[in-house]
Amino acid sequence: MADSTGDDTDVLYFVSSLMTLIVGLVVHSFIIGVNVSDWWRGRSVTPVDLIVTSLGISRMCSQSTITLYIILMAFFRRYLDIVFVILLIFNRIYDFFTYVNIWLTSLLSIVLCLKISNLHTRLFLYLRRMILPRTGRLIVASIISSAVSSLIILFAITEVNYSEIYNETTDNHLTDCIEVHSLYLYTVGTFFPLIFYCISSVLLFVSLYHHTTRMKMSSNLSINLETYYSAMRLVSITFTYNTMYLAGHFTTAFYFYLNCVILTWLSIVLEVLPALHSSYLIYRTAKLRSQMSKVLQGVMDFFLPRKDEETRENIEIVIM
Repeated sequence: MADSTGDDTDVLYFVSSLMTLIVGLVVHSFIIGVNVSDWWRGRSVTPVDLIVTSLGISRMCSQSTITLYIILMAFFRRYLDIVFVILLIFNRIYDFFTYVNIWLTSLLSIVLCLKISNLHTRLFLYLRRMILPRTGRLIVASIISSAVSSLIILFAITEVNYSEIYNETTDNHLTDCIEVHSLYLYTVGTFFPLIFYCISSVLLFVSLYHHTTRMKMSSNLSINLETYYSAMRLVSITFTYNTMYLAGHFTTAFYFYLNCVILTWLSIVLEVLPALHSSYLIYRTAKLRSQMSKVLQGVMDFFLPRKDEETRENIEIVIM
């Protein structure tokens, strides 16, 4: 009975992760395709486009890695002592892309703050001149930093024993499983991007808030504040997403550290959040929103032909 329950749970995890992967691949590949297509046509590349495209690639790789990990855990449960090395590699690859996602989200917040904020201090203007033209180098630096953090966690693992496995509940219980210092290193690896992200997000939101307040007090009816409100909503939603994403990963790492239990369901949920955030980026970005409208219109025209087209086809048939 317990084996049957465990098999059903594994199938549920597999189906859920696969559906999440499909949705994520569609959303992220759309962002990548639109931006790459523009670059291919010789259009200008903005720092935001470069970061969003890199973030989409990282999120696709992250979802693919965790899906393969769940497949191995679901269908090779009885042979985990054999596929342990493969699982360990997938786990570290997933950690790497998680770090990349966190760093790139922080970099996106910093770039938006430098581009949108109306601060004019000497330090702010210096950072704007230094950071915006070097966005590509900062993306590479983020990737290198993520790789170093992942390798440090890999070398910090002192003992992982998958030889005794039991399945009394719906989660994957692993006994005698110890990852010394990995939780602390995970905390250190996310500390600096989290600090940068919080500072830039707060500065941008406060700057937009004060600016809109001054514009309201000016009583100028010709001023449209919707653009500023949209930017404030983007900052708020991204901040909420990043908080939930980090809190979920800390919960997973801390729970595994205490109980040696892999919260597979939480890992699947955590991969839904980037897809939702990317969907919101499509909605808030004029270029992406326009292309998405064209795609959706094309799909609707394919499955639901317009009446004028049907009428034209009927006329052509009658003439023939």
